[in-house]
Amino acid sequence: MKKSEYNVIGVMSGTSLDGIDLVAVKFQFNNSWDFKITHSETVSYSEEWYNTLKKLVTFSIEDLKKIDVDYTKYLAGIIKNFITKNTLENIDAVCSHGHTALHQPKKKLTYQIGNLPNLTSLLGEKVVCDFRVQDVELGGQGAPLVPIGDKLLFLDYDYCINLGGFANISTEVEDNRIAHDICPVNIVLNHYVSKLGFNYDDEGKIASTGKINQELLNQLNNLSFYKENYPKSLGLEWVNMHVFPLVDSFKLEVKDVLKTFVEHISFQIASEINKKSNATVLITGGGVYNTYLINSLKTYTEHVIVVPNNQIVEYKEALIFALLGVLRLRKQVNCLKSVTGATKDHSSGKIYLP
Repeated sequence: MKKSEYNVIGVMSGTSLDGIDLVAVKFQFNNSWDFKITHSETVSYSEEWYNTLKKLVTFSIEDLKKIDVDYTKYLAGIIKNFITKNTLENIDAVCSHGHTALHQPKKKLTYQIGNLPNLTSLLGEKVVCDFRVQDVELGGQGAPLVPIGDKLLFLDYDYCINLGGFANISTEVEDNRIAHDICPVNIVLNHYVSKLGFNYDDEGKIASTGKINQELLNQLNNLSFYKENYPKSLGLEWVNMHVFPLVDSFKLEVKDVLKTFVEHISFQIASEINKKSNATVLITGGGVYNTYLINSLKTYTEHVIVVPNNQIVEYKEALIFALLGVLRLRKQVNCLKSVTGATKDHSSGKIYLP
């Protein structure tokens, strides 16, 4: 008989490099899933790690393997400290996404660092991790993985959108959960605002002072990715190839880049959510603190936009990776073919025993 209650830790590091998100979660299953986040924390990256992770796509596989060893030790130390600091006991598993180093599903390649087997010996806990690899092997995009959690934990919303390094969306279409990346968000905004010495544009105040460059906006909206059908996903490589060179060719002031790109984000998100009428949209991720972006989006749609409490805003992805780990332990589907394009639904992730 399967357990109905689980105490797990969820660990997530996203492309926006805000840090490592950790949650301690109690899940209960009684015909449907309930959860309670008991502890949560984001550990910011050191400058050294921030700079290394920012350049991961430029390293050779050999170099990435060396970085992987160091990152796994670093991650283990952070998780261990989280466990000790919060006196967490009777942990069923640590469920960790790791950090994406390479993601080229068309080449059957995806690599998340921080998922080495020695993570379990360093922690002394059962570990469930490396959730993307099996999906890519099954012909899927290996992303996004969060929609199964949207389906099971946030079923009251017509759309779930996360604004992190990229905006991604999940929803039900003809009784199938579908999801895909929409467009870049913080990975671009933070890149340009860093030229002014800031890590991010606080509340979008700098963007709000800029001017929209209509020609750049048109060219961004005409990028071929936006015409592709789902399943589809984005990575830093795509941004490096298609977005940065295009934006840089206009030689605009940073505030004008930010304002134009916020308009681009709003347009692309609205293009997706306006496919339904009278919808309720849950928006989470660090991008919700960009007040200017949220207000810009509201001008493009009449839907009800819901920004939940800060804990869900900031830790929804870590929460859902915790759930993915629990589903894997239960040998239940945690990866949907309707989302990733894999040949079948499957239970994905490696289980390491201490």
